[in-house]
Order: sequence, then C-alpha cells, then structure tokens
Amino acid sequence: MNYHPDLISTSLKMLIVLAILVGGLLITFYYTRRKFGKQIGGSKGKLIRVLGNTYIGVKKQISLVEIPGAVLVLGLSSDNISLLAKIDDEEILGNIKTFEEAKILPSFSDQLQKLSSRFKGHTNDE
Repeated sequence: MNYHPDLISTSLKMLIVLAILVGGLLITFYYTRRKFGKQIGGSKGKLIRVLGNTYIGVKKQISLVEIPGAVLVLGLSSDNISLLAKIDDEEILGNIKTFEEAKILPSFSDQLQKLSSRFKGHTNDE
C-alpha cells in the first residue's frame, strides 16, 4: 500500500516547526542581549578602540588605535610593537573622528529595526 503524505499538511507542519525555531532563536537573542547588555558585538563604550589597520608587508602592519585624548600610530610585526606617532592635536583628532563616523556601518539589529519599521509603515498605509 502506497501512502502519499498530504502536501498541505506537511508544509504546514514544516512552517510551524520553522516558526518555533526562529521564535526560540529570537527569545534566546533577546535574553542574551538583556543579560550581557550592549557590550556584545560592538566596541561602543570601550576606552581603547582600533580605528584601522593597513598591511605593509608579510606580518607587518600599521594600526591606528584610539585612547582617551589621543590616537596612537603603531607599527606591528610578528614579534614587536612600536609606537610610530602619538596624535593629540585637536584638529587632526577631529578629522579622524569625522572620517571614522562616515565609514561606520549600522549594526545588524539597527538594519533589522529599520527594515521592520518600513514593513510596519506599509501595512498601516494599506
């Protein structure tokens, strides 16, 4: 006897299981975010931040590191870290900050909230 499962009921079961899994992931994300705060996945609020890296050779790079009141230009190699320059001129620091703010990409949660607000706006208009 050949039994063929009903396509609609099988699809419905699959969608219910998918909704449960996605809901579980969202609940886990929400509680993790509440417990650990905004410190997961971002460098906001930290005292030391790496602004950028540029490789100049094999295992050799130059990094811009921001500390309170200054930006350090560091030369990094496989066995050495050297301070190349310390930038504490307010005008240059302002230029670096404006350049950094222009290149910051929004986080995934910010993009998701923006996208969901667009869909909420479309459903209210119709």
